[in-house]
Amino acid sequence: EKAYHDIIIAFYNEGARVIQLDDCSWGLFLDDNFLATPDGKAYAESGIQDILLDLNNKASENLPEDLTINTHVCRGNYHSDFAFSGGYGPVAATLFAKENVDTYFLEYDSKRAGGFEPLAKVSGDKKVVLGLVTSKSGELEDRQEVIDRIKEASQYLPLDRLWLSTQCGFASTEEGNVLTEQQEWDKLKLVKSIQDEVWG
Repeated sequence: EKAYHDIIIAFYNEGARVIQLDDCSWGLFLDDNFLATPDGKAYAESGIQDILLDLNNKASENLPEDLTINTHVCRGNYHSDFAFSGGYGPVAATLFAKENVDTYFLEYDSKRAGGFEPLAKVSGDKKVVLGLVTSKSGELEDRQEVIDRIKEASQYLPLDRLWLSTQCGFASTEEGNVLTEQQEWDKLKLVKSIQDEVWG
């Protein structure tokens, strides 16, 4: 945790006031196929969730008050592919309730991510950015469907603690994802216009 804490402070000293941690570790706990295997069951029962939580929280101790720490629970984004499937239920009581961050960036662009019920575990005044617009393909989402899903999520976390984004980046690796630059801009414009309508 010292290495994480030190680099966060180093970025802060260079002027960063918002730092987002890309945390792939939690994805294994979401993957039903992995958890059904003997190795997966052993992993789930090993106490690693508590170890990860402790590491993350110690890394974010004693940080400047004007520094915002966000985390992205990544499910894999190599060349429009994914690594993990499954809802956030298996990690909600640990990650959402106990991790000391300001905001969670969560991938919700497909049925692989499960429902919004685990959002009820998000504690305090922490916020959630709903990754409802996929960055994996160029097909543009139906605007009303995205708005309807935001409303559904607001049944579990108040609307003023929800935001909207793409599910992940457009190029997590040098290969990039399978969509054009224009399609990327169209996705961002869709996100912005929905934000303006829903949140004003």
